[in-house]
Amino acid sequence: MRKWLILLCAPLILAVVNLAIWQNERLVKQGETVLLELVPVDPRSLMQGDYMALRFAMADAIRQQLKGNNERFTGQVIVQLDADKRASLVGLDTGATLEQGQLRLQFRLRNNQIKFATNAFFFQEGTGSVYQQAKYGLFRVNPEGQLLLTHLVDAELQTLGQAKQLQSAKL
Repeated sequence: MRKWLILLCAPLILAVVNLAIWQNERLVKQGETVLLELVPVDPRSLMQGDYMALRFAMADAIRQQLKGNNERFTGQVIVQLDADKRASLVGLDTGATLEQGQLRLQFRLRNNQIKFATNAFFFQEGTGSVYQQAKYGLFRVNPEGQLLLTHLVDAELQTLGQAKQLQSAKL
């Protein structure tokens, strides 16, 4: 009986995992490009390898607009994109119709920190100096505001590190 249960559950688990992978690949290929300004924090973790902890420049402004909701909150903000796809905060999402060049972005408030998709970027050990010049996180966003971090980008909007081979992804 136990063997049959395992044989029935294994394909279901594989299907769910493959669906998640397919959705993320589709988001990378078809999602709208958004650059969020970064405020890098600590670039190293002994347990997890090299990484850059990420903080977003618009996080403090969002926290102020939440007016005291400091525990756990998930919501959306409206951002305005400039010609280079750099996002600037318009405000919290009120359900209003978006204007030209605006997008909704999902965020989470956890432990008094605003997070967009992730709060860390992992990279190959010994390559941390390449990422020290990171100015933006390059995200792909779907129409529902779901984000996926794909690259770190410098002030000249050039991707950093091994992700350079994906430079053909137009900004």
